[in-house]
Amino acid sequence: MRLALLVLALFGHASADLFTSIADMQQLLETERNIPKLLDKYIHEEEERLVQLKKLSEEYSKKNEQSIANGMNDIVNPINAFLLIKRKIFDWKEIESKMNANKAGIHVSSITDDNYGVRYPTADDLSGAAIGLLRLQDTYRLDTKDLADGKIYQDQGNYTFSAKDCFEIARAAYNEHDFYHTVMWMEEAKRRMDDEEEPTADMEDILEYLAFALYKQNNLKHALKLTDELYKMNPAHPRAKGNIKWYEDLLEQEGVRRSEMRKSIPPIQNRRPDSVLGNTERTMYEALCRNEVPVSQKDISKLYCYYKRDRPFLIYAPIKVEIKRFNPLAVLFKDVISDEEVATIQELAKPKLARATVHDSVTGKLVTATYRISKSAWLKAWEHEVVERVNKRIDLMTNLEMETAEELQIANYGIGGHYDPHFDHAKKEESKSFESLGTGNRIATVLFYMSQPSHGGGTVFTEVKSTVLPTKNDALFWYNLYKQGDGNPDTRHAACPVLVGIKWVSNKWIHEKGNEFRRPCGLKSSDKERFVGDLGIGPEPRDAPNLSPNLGKDVWETI
Repeated sequence: MRLALLVLALFGHASADLFTSIADMQQLLETERNIPKLLDKYIHEEEERLVQLKKLSEEYSKKNEQSIANGMNDIVNPINAFLLIKRKIFDWKEIESKMNANKAGIHVSSITDDNYGVRYPTADDLSGAAIGLLRLQDTYRLDTKDLADGKIYQDQGNYTFSAKDCFEIARAAYNEHDFYHTVMWMEEAKRRMDDEEEPTADMEDILEYLAFALYKQNNLKHALKLTDELYKMNPAHPRAKGNIKWYEDLLEQEGVRRSEMRKSIPPIQNRRPDSVLGNTERTMYEALCRNEVPVSQKDISKLYCYYKRDRPFLIYAPIKVEIKRFNPLAVLFKDVISDEEVATIQELAKPKLARATVHDSVTGKLVTATYRISKSAWLKAWEHEVVERVNKRIDLMTNLEMETAEELQIANYGIGGHYDPHFDHAKKEESKSFESLGTGNRIATVLFYMSQPSHGGGTVFTEVKSTVLPTKNDALFWYNLYKQGDGNPDTRHAACPVLVGIKWVSNKWIHEKGNEFRRPCGLKSSDKERFVGDLGIGPEPRDAPNLSPNLGKDVWETI
């Protein structure tokens, strides 16, 4: 394309009448003599462009070496992860502009496939990362300034936010009509602008966004004050003067005299909006995620651990069981999946990972939802021997039927990834939820922890006020239904967002069909499980031999 333009420039204005005059035809001979010059010029420009691309490639090679040195630190910390996404967006724009200088070359958009293994982030990714960061801030009560300084609790990170970074987070909140966080982060952006020698953001934009957010949070006098400041800074601003009049009119409607509009300005009020969960459950959920809800020492004293060996195979390879809670029953099976099995399952799942879905209670179809942010994949038993082995092991762990259970689901959580309080089972009015499966309701859940985050990522039960923090290679089990078949409301639970670290889990949802004799029905909801449920397990007899924790470790590899 560029060569064609150069040819046109050389030939001058093109017209279809050369053939009418031999004198004009003679000019073609002179033009032909200039073609080598034209090609040489084009080749020289291309060589210069390729030299620049070569330098850019070398710069990225050095950056890659630094990335390897940093290891996973650039993505397991949410602050670093946000900055990585933002940096890559602008990096790709620079690369794309240089590569696309030659229209015949490779475009960035053409190398984002499996042939090159490249994916570049979009503006939506940046916005999603910002919203995830805000979710972490709320859940774990993180100070805005500390976050912007790269600090999470007592851990100081390697990176800090500029005024521009704070502005981007605030704007993401603004676009979601979240004026609570807009105020917090625009104020931080404004403070950082005052300290920056070379401003990274536009103060006029900050003032305008902040003023409107303050107005939406019922701080009219503050909104007017900032807009006055904006107008003073730039009298030609297209909206400042009009906004001043608008805020003055609103204050006048509230009965404030014009002489008082800029006096006696009260402290800023910035109330967090109500939650769709209800503020009471949200407060409990977040406190449980922070592991701040005290547990009765009397209740703890009743809990214990033992070996499950009620099946012939388990005599040689007993399962370690820790009772986490009696009502409703929750137990933790210890060391029931190996690191090698975890690695295999993760590798099988990675190519299949897609945005996690939930069952629509009306249609019964799978849909995405804002209250569940993660990626998941489903693995069938025939896809790999490890998957089949894990399914058989779940049978031994739970004494429940696997033939009618759902496929093994693998989930990986990103920045602020979470699953709000929910039930695994379908409620009575949600009759279509599992209709297509034809296996009844979800009788029980098994949740494998395939990683152990540094902070956050717990499983919390909001009704019974309990928290289970992930412990790698263990599996949490609980019944979702009473013995007479109704859903147990005390099993309402949630996945807390990961603050620092990586969270991989896999879960198995076990259904009613096929378990009629494995877990017989009761007559009423008050019917108790037969000691630690119908797992067929109980404490070791006092005269039982002292079993070594490593007994049967090698045997597990066969099941």
